[in-house]
Amino acid sequence: MGSLALLLAMALPSTAQTPTLSPMSLPPPTQPLPYRTYADVDVQPVADGFDVARFEALAEQLVQGQRVPGMAMAIVQNGRILSVRGYGVTDVTRPQSVDSHTVFRLASLSKAFAGTMAGLLVNDGSLRWDSKVADYVPGFHLSDAGYTQQVTVADLLSHRVGLKAHNAFDRDIEGNAEYYQVAQKLGSASLTCAPGQCYAYQNVAFSLVGDVVFAASGNFYEQAVQRRLLVPLGMNDASLGLAGIESSPSWARPHVRSRNGWVSISPKPTYYRLPPAAGVNASISDMAQWLLAHTGHRPDVLPAPLLATLHAPVVSTPGEMRSGWRRDRVHAASYALGWRVFDYAGEEVVFHAGAVQGYRGLTALLPGRDLGIAILWNSESSLPTGLLPTIIDRAIGLPAERWLDVDTDFGADNLMADGATPPAAPAQGTSSSTSVAAPH
Repeated sequence: MGSLALLLAMALPSTAQTPTLSPMSLPPPTQPLPYRTYADVDVQPVADGFDVARFEALAEQLVQGQRVPGMAMAIVQNGRILSVRGYGVTDVTRPQSVDSHTVFRLASLSKAFAGTMAGLLVNDGSLRWDSKVADYVPGFHLSDAGYTQQVTVADLLSHRVGLKAHNAFDRDIEGNAEYYQVAQKLGSASLTCAPGQCYAYQNVAFSLVGDVVFAASGNFYEQAVQRRLLVPLGMNDASLGLAGIESSPSWARPHVRSRNGWVSISPKPTYYRLPPAAGVNASISDMAQWLLAHTGHRPDVLPAPLLATLHAPVVSTPGEMRSGWRRDRVHAASYALGWRVFDYAGEEVVFHAGAVQGYRGLTALLPGRDLGIAILWNSESSLPTGLLPTIIDRAIGLPAERWLDVDTDFGADNLMADGATPPAAPAQGTSSSTSVAAPH
């Protein structure tokens, strides 16, 4: 309690301009300030030719012939919902139409919820971005005792703990190990730098922020997210955890490929054990509300200075520029606090992808256009990925490209799937709770 009181006493607000995306102007590898403000730049309208009906037609084409079993898409702009629709079916075995309230698993899109939840506690004054994790989670330790005492909340949320391996101990999680058991193994993990000095994407270490939220607020992480984000934002279909999705009135079953087509399976429970990293479920109606909030239209819940802080680049991530549309469009890439930040052909795009067995998802914010996009689907197809750059290109006036023909690797945002062999070949659409497949 004494250390918490000291932290509270130190929680003094300050302001700074959000850095640009130029590598020379990225912030040093220290901690974000409590608050940042966006530069005073007039929001530009979307370019001529931005045709939402065309994007909806493309989504319809993707589910024809079960190229993709089911998907959903939301587009918001200037505080208005331009489109929020479902396409295809929830399950190829027992087909029901995906609608705007069908719930999908968000996988790593959940990380933005964790960053935002921590930000609300910073906004309250009950936490600081530079609060030391060890002060809130006494069992946390790294192989270097000095480094253990240096790791901050912002380090967790920007993947700057200092671990050498990306996704350290994910395979233990996939082997049905419990989170707290695996978190103890961080004490034996190899380090490559001091905390705050380098980037390596994590799921287990990232999820320590849930323990910090509990210690700082007195509420379990899931309860805090429900109370501070899902309820006030009107995300009425959203939930956390396996029980949450399975109790939804309408939810999209995950699908993997067999030699005879798509196979619906049961959702894997493993990464639900890491709620901050991968625990949220939501419908596309929920995601429309999430986009509106993160484009600044719910200041009663997420004030603008907090949003600017969450979206400000913290550490460079050049490895995110190597495949698909990112290779051609992204000129600089960074990680913020639960979000990625791209220089997309000169336009700032705040972004995250999510991928776990049988589910994929993308979210993107264009602050300079007051535009938000979310796309969710219930299969391991990469096809819908091309919708996002198609929409962004039209929004900023770039010539059309055939992005839907480009295979895209989800990179670090892909939670690993057990198994490397496709399932045996049942009849198309047969349900199998034991089928596994490597991501495509």
